[in-house]
Amino acid sequence: MQAALSGYLTIGAVIAVGWVVAHFRVLNEAHRRMLSRLAFTVASPALLFSLVARADLSHLFSDTLVVSALAIALGAVVHLVAARLWLGRGDLAGRVIGTLCAVYTNAGNLGLPIAAYVLGDMTWMAPVMLIQVGVMQPTAMALLDLAAARRDGRRLSWVRYVSLPFRNPITVGTLAGLGLNALHLTLPDVVWAPIDMIGGVAVPAMLIAFGISLRLDPLPGRGPHVRELALVTPIKVVIHPAIALALGAWVFHLAPSDLLAVVVIAALPTAQNIYLISSRYHVRTLLARDAIFISTLASIPVIVAASTWLR
Repeated sequence: MQAALSGYLTIGAVIAVGWVVAHFRVLNEAHRRMLSRLAFTVASPALLFSLVARADLSHLFSDTLVVSALAIALGAVVHLVAARLWLGRGDLAGRVIGTLCAVYTNAGNLGLPIAAYVLGDMTWMAPVMLIQVGVMQPTAMALLDLAAARRDGRRLSWVRYVSLPFRNPITVGTLAGLGLNALHLTLPDVVWAPIDMIGGVAVPAMLIAFGISLRLDPLPGRGPHVRELALVTPIKVVIHPAIALALGAWVFHLAPSDLLAVVVIAALPTAQNIYLISSRYHVRTLLARDAIFISTLASIPVIVAASTWLR
């Protein structure tokens, strides 16, 4: 458990750096946008290409993949139904970001160290990363692009509708890595070196941008998004892992180590790149930021309890 908490402390320290540099006016809102854009268009595609290209495909396509996918889908349904009943009819873009906050797991910068030290194998994160960056993220971005086109009065052709998921740099990087892996192609070290270096920028850039936002924007938990925040956070840290536990234990009868993995993965907080996406489309930015912040704190006792009990 000490190693799991160490992962949280590392992330908190980098976010604190962003807060401090914003507090002393070393970086401002323009720098935050620059960091977010850099992470979105350059660093994250390189990182995901590298991770997916080197992942074990036999680990990717397994029962844990099915359980994780069903838990995400059911969690999304819970959010959409509850949001409709409690918050009323909302706009498409807002519902997309809200759903991502409720079920999109931080499998990268927090999930990888948690997998290494709690589960003993970082490749446990590969199945959920495949679902998220290969299916959820391109679908969400296609819907956000569609909402933006409607808002601006633009019409998109059917060709553009179909191609929207593949016009996103993060999706392109992920699919390219999957193709390289599936075809058993290898790249020389001279090619991997710059890819790894650029990919290494993604997580720090996202976290520093997040810290800048915490200093320059209103404090977490304040604003018109509070009711929606009170909905998405419990779904992410309680309902989502509970669904994974029920499916893994009583439907798929997973082995104890597999069950522990799917529950811990589902209990991880909202991913930082949801803030990146919301900033890119200027939709529910404060909701994404606060959902990440609060779910990260709330997930600590849940993951500690789950890993202690299920182990």
